[in-house]
Amino acid sequence: MTENVTSSYAAVEVVHDADLKGKRVITTRAVTAGDVIAHITGHREVSAPNRFSVQVGSDRHIDGLRQLTYLNHSCAPNVFLNTTELTVVALRQIAVGEELSFFYPSTEWRMAEPFTCLCGSAECVGLIAGAEALSDTTLSRFKINEHIRALHTATRL
Repeated sequence: MTENVTSSYAAVEVVHDADLKGKRVITTRAVTAGDVIAHITGHREVSAPNRFSVQVGSDRHIDGLRQLTYLNHSCAPNVFLNTTELTVVALRQIAVGEELSFFYPSTEWRMAEPFTCLCGSAECVGLIAGAEALSDTTLSRFKINEHIRALHTATRL
């Protein structure tokens, strides 16, 4: 079932599938690695992280991401949520109708609500609690945002 959502994101759509994991974002066109799929607009800054917020700085969080609220986590992500440019960028080629997912610790130092990952990836990290909880080796496998890199470096000094 497709959800009717008004948005400026021409390349994405929110779908709801009761048999899977609820609402998710899919692409409505084929995407090439490096393509900007969406620009993050219309958001608001919040004083504390919550289940739907995204960390965009060492102590800054935004929510109100409209359709992008439904981007799910994966330990084998196909998009990167760039918090400096406020864009969603394809990490690889993505087929029409494919679910878009990003690695939550790429934006989150400490998750407001940690959870056990069920992505099924061969290299699944298990508990998703934020970048703070990951080893150097694990974190180095993923593209991460500058604020996460800075927080990670600061804690290793």
